[in-house]
Order: sequence, then structure tokens, then C-alpha cells
Amino acid sequence: MLTIRLLTEPDIQPIAAAFAELGWNKPASQYARYLAEQESGLRTVFVAFVDEAFAGYVTVLWQSGYPPFREANIPEIADFNVLPELRRQGIGGRLMDAAEASVAERFPVVGIGVGLFADYGAAQRMYMKRGYIPDGRGIFTQGHFVQYNESIVIDDEPALYFMKYLKPSF
Repeated sequence: MLTIRLLTEPDIQPIAAAFAELGWNKPASQYARYLAEQESGLRTVFVAFVDEAFAGYVTVLWQSGYPPFREANIPEIADFNVLPELRRQGIGGRLMDAAEASVAERFPVVGIGVGLFADYGAAQRMYMKRGYIPDGRGIFTQGHFVQYNESIVIDDEPALYFMKYLKPSF
């Protein structure tokens, strides 16, 4: 049975342990910070559990670090992960539903950034299918937009940003 709910303190160690088992650098301190940010209203963290075992999470940053979103007061869905062995079972879609519904209670638009290389391919496809459209500003990395002929390192930092209109704006 799939359960989606807000992050709580007892979730921190199981989440960190699940990612440590995969060899991913996602320490307990990251989730302790997320919980503190959730308690202060800076971030909302939705966690997914399947039969009481951790399955994934997504966060909403109420003030985006991406300058165009921050300036336009567009919240950003950030740090979205479903454990690899549990992907393609609808968990990610349900997490996104929760995040989008939370944003839609207060804002008409939500943003999201996505990496550029193949590891992000499934996410890129998912966002497009969910109605996200590029913001049209191009690649953003290290605090700036990439210019024509500029060379950059393609790692987890460079991203394209997308937006989704959650409710009509009249």
C-alpha cells in the first residue's frame, strides 16, 4: 500500500540508509535540514512509503533558488527521488501530484529544473507528459545562463527549467 505524507523526524534515518545502500551521497543531515526548513515554512517535503518501507520523496521550495522563478514568486519542485527498484510503479506520479496540489493551494504556477544528460531522461519525459513547458531561458549553471560558444561541464549542476500552470490565470 502506497502512503504519501509529510516528512517527520523518524523518517530521516531510513531515508539516509536507503540512499547509502545505493552509494548515493544523501546523508541524514540533508533530511534533518529539510525537516527544519519544512518546520520554518521554507520547504515542504512529501515522502512515499510502500508497505511502511521508504520509497521516495519530493520537495517544494517556496522561494526558488533559480533567479527567474524567485523574482516571479514561482515555487520550485526540487530534489525528487524514487528508489530505482520502485520506479515505473506510479510512486513518482503520486509524489508529483502531492507537490503540485500543495503549490496550487497558494500559487497558479510551479517550476522545476532538470538535468541535461541521460540519467535525467526519464524525469525529462515525465515532466513533459505532466504539462511542464520550458521557461525559454536556456541552460542555467553556476549562477548564470550559458552563452553561445561557452564550454561547461555537464554534471548534475547545469539544468533547464520548466513551468506548469496549475490553474488558469484570468
